[in-house]
Amino acid sequence: MEPNQNKKVVTRFAPSPTGFMHVGGVRTALYAWAYARKNNGTFILRIEDTDKAREVEGSIEHIMKSLKWLGVEWDEGPDIGGPNTPYKQSERLDSYKKYAQILIDKGFAYADPFTEEEVEIFRKKAEADKKPFLYREYRPENPPVWDGSMPLRFKVPQIKSYEWDDLVRGHLKAGEEALDDFILIKSDGYPTYNFAHIIDDLEMGVTHIMRGDEFISSVPKFLSLYDALEIKRPEFVMLPPIMGPDGKKKLGKRDGAKDILDYEKEGYLPEAMINFLAYIGWNPGGEKEVISKKEFIELFDIDKIHISGGKFNEEKLDWINKEHIKLLNEKIVKENILKWLPEFLKNEKLVPLIRERISKWSDVKIMVDSGELDFFYKKPEIDPSLLLFKNTNKKIIENNLNEVIKVFNELEKFEFENIKEILNKISESKENRGQVLHPVRYALSGLSKSPDPFIISFILGKEETLERLKSATLKLENL
Repeated sequence: MEPNQNKKVVTRFAPSPTGFMHVGGVRTALYAWAYARKNNGTFILRIEDTDKAREVEGSIEHIMKSLKWLGVEWDEGPDIGGPNTPYKQSERLDSYKKYAQILIDKGFAYADPFTEEEVEIFRKKAEADKKPFLYREYRPENPPVWDGSMPLRFKVPQIKSYEWDDLVRGHLKAGEEALDDFILIKSDGYPTYNFAHIIDDLEMGVTHIMRGDEFISSVPKFLSLYDALEIKRPEFVMLPPIMGPDGKKKLGKRDGAKDILDYEKEGYLPEAMINFLAYIGWNPGGEKEVISKKEFIELFDIDKIHISGGKFNEEKLDWINKEHIKLLNEKIVKENILKWLPEFLKNEKLVPLIRERISKWSDVKIMVDSGELDFFYKKPEIDPSLLLFKNTNKKIIENNLNEVIKVFNELEKFEFENIKEILNKISESKENRGQVLHPVRYALSGLSKSPDPFIISFILGKEETLERLKSATLKLENL
């Protein structure tokens, strides 16, 4: 979907500082940011901090840190300012009061004098009448003058059906039952989301509003408010949900949803996370699954956003992350792997071996904790009977090991390629390659399944390799 070329694209991400950056919110930010970047527009970070009961200290910094980790930079925001400052709703109360007064003067807002108990009576009456509860049917006949001590409620100016176009879902409509009076400003002086975001988007010139499809049912209320204030509608872009691994319900904490920065702690690459999240609900077409941040911006188009939700599949995330690790230069890979290794295992020779086996940096620690790398710094306890390959005679295995020891001992450059060439040459001269490779592998690692003997020998070094092979032949003699 190409924007109107005469109007600059302005998008925004407007999270609440409640302490948790859900991947669904992050994906919304990614789409809004990518669309602004692709169209040389403006991307705004705005903080919707009017629900003080749910606000968590430090959350604003957490939100900014999360976006910065991904490399999502904003053009206007609470930390850098901009032409529409301030960018925290709690600091924009005068704007909301100004527009609230406009609505009052036009007869489209009233002070709500009802207590919770009175509202509950209205609900029970509607239930008894077998009708949906609609606040507009219980408006006070002579509401008091609004002085801020009680909620200010929007008075729907016209009860009617609404139709609108969404850039993802196409033409949508809702009946009269979708309209109701709603609170604009609470008794604590803070506006509700339904009111504040409309005023903020108006004053900040937002052209495209991207948000989750759970807001579809609220759009008629927003449209009614746009009409009351004679505001031109922005473009709506309702995004599909991110579903749990089973694809049956939206991803939640119970399904393993984590804060986005937990993925940073686990050693995922930011570009891989962008790649992964972008493809949940969007696809540029074609077979390519691994893209850079730059390619994402170039390829992003609202027309390619799906209507249905996509699964959050961590196995796919791991695969994408592994593919992105493959694109890194050797120096960065080495630095990260060594950073995750304990001091006693900081051996650069381990890097290629580990690199092949990890999907994210924290997998290095998992390898260490599981004991998978123990044999590189501890001599393994071996069972000499396990040195035998299938039904091969003990004497053959013993001779093969001694031949490897002799050749290794004479090898001047104990490098990976030399080791591999020698072992392959010896093994290929035998009836079965396994009669050489199996006993060497087991003698060095003490494991039936381990990395190949070429890389193990190289990592251990000549002296340790020969020592372990000699020890194995001695045990084999006594079998």
